[in-house]
Order: sequence, then C-alpha cells, then structure tokens
Amino acid sequence: MSDPQSPAAVVEVGDGAAIPLRSDHGLFTAWRIAFFGAIGALAGLALFKPDPYRAILRFLPDGLIVTFEVTFGAIALALAIGLVAGLGRVSRNRLVNGCASLYVEVIRGIPLLVQIFYIYYALGRFVKVPPLASAIVAMAFCYGAYIGEVVRAGIQSIPKGQSEAAHALGMTRAQALRHVILPQAFRVILPPIGNEFIALLKDSSLVSIIAVADLLRRGREFASESFAYFETYTVIALVYLVITLFFSKLIGLLEERLHDGR
Repeated sequence: MSDPQSPAAVVEVGDGAAIPLRSDHGLFTAWRIAFFGAIGALAGLALFKPDPYRAILRFLPDGLIVTFEVTFGAIALALAIGLVAGLGRVSRNRLVNGCASLYVEVIRGIPLLVQIFYIYYALGRFVKVPPLASAIVAMAFCYGAYIGEVVRAGIQSIPKGQSEAAHALGMTRAQALRHVILPQAFRVILPPIGNEFIALLKDSSLVSIIAVADLLRRGREFASESFAYFETYTVIALVYLVITLFFSKLIGLLEERLHDGR
C-alpha cells in the first residue's frame, strides 16, 4: 500500500504532438507509419487522380509559406515574452511577480480565437494592425503565457544547491541565474517548449478567420471555387500531418542529443 503522505504522481498531457523517441518503440513505429503514409497518400492522390488533387497541391504553397511565417514569427516573440514572464514568476519583487502572474492567469483564461479577434477587430478601432501582424501578436501573447509557466517550472526544477553553490562562489542572484540555473533549465524546458511550438503550428489555422492567407485559408478559397470540399480538406489535413510530424521528429532528435550530452 502506498504511503498516503507521498506526493501524487503528476500526469502531463499537452495539446501539441507526441514526440517520437527511439526508446518508445510503439510511438516511434507509429510516427514512421503516419509520416510516410501521409506522404505516400499525397503522392498517390496527385499521381492517380490529378484532377483535382494536383491542382490543390499547386494552389497551396503560398498558404504554406504564410503558415510558416505566422508560426515562426509567433514562436520567436512568444519565447521572448515567455522568458520575461517566467523570470517574473520567480522574482522576489512582489510587484514584478504579481504583474507576471496576472498576465499568465488572464491570457490563459481567454481562448486564442477571442484574443485574435480582440487584437484585430477591437484594438483595430484605435490602432490599425495588419492581419498578419495581428495574428502573430495574438498568438505570441497567448503562447507566451504558457511558455512563461514552462520557464518558471524549469527554473524551479533545478536543485537549490546549485544556487547556493553559485552564491558561495561570489555570484549575485542574477549572475547565478544567468550562468548556472538557466543553462541547466534549458535542458528541462526544451521538450515542453517543442510541444508548444507544434501546438502553435496547428493553432495557426485559426488566423484564417481574419483573412490571413494561410494554408487553411487558401484551401477554403480553392474549395469555394471548385466545390471540391472533401478533396481539398483531405489534402490540407495530410499536409498539416506531414509538417507536424516532421517538426515533432526534429524536436525528438534534439531532445535525444541533449539527453545523451552531445
């Protein structure tokens, strides 16, 4: 019988993608089947039924580029916001800590779609923000709150003895954080940040609602002109699957290299 005083196990499930590691044989096999199966399905559809699948694939590249612009622009800004928020959450300054905590709680309590609408339409009454910039800012502010909590958890996961040893060597708290704590925390927070990146990539489809010509928006335009809704959304789903699985594998490889100490 387990000790009732022992801490309960924590199960963390993100909304990104499962990271395929070689140690998880089932997931790694499933990743290969899904990834190469999706590529094979796209190639087979374009080869054996060029009308309309080949036409759809020719119509989507512009939208795919915009999807990447939104995703990478938002994640870069979200990382900066998340780092500031995470440091604020562990700050001893009550005002800084309170402001960071308020930001995290408010942003995480509002759906991303509402935030996109708010920045584009509501703030647009006072400051005109282009659709693409609105999408990047809204997604960055939303995911910055989640990344801030990841950074906070990563910093707090480092044993206090590390900080005490740094202080014994004459380092200030800021120097210990920069030179000792954050480098170690990076290894801890990389997997969840990778998961947030993939979740952001999938959520980028929401920006099509404000006329950003991303992958989904371009697909909707093609479907509305050709009425090939089933075929168009089949291709879009397969493309999203391929790029999501591709990046999840890259994150898995990076995680394995960090784990191996290389």
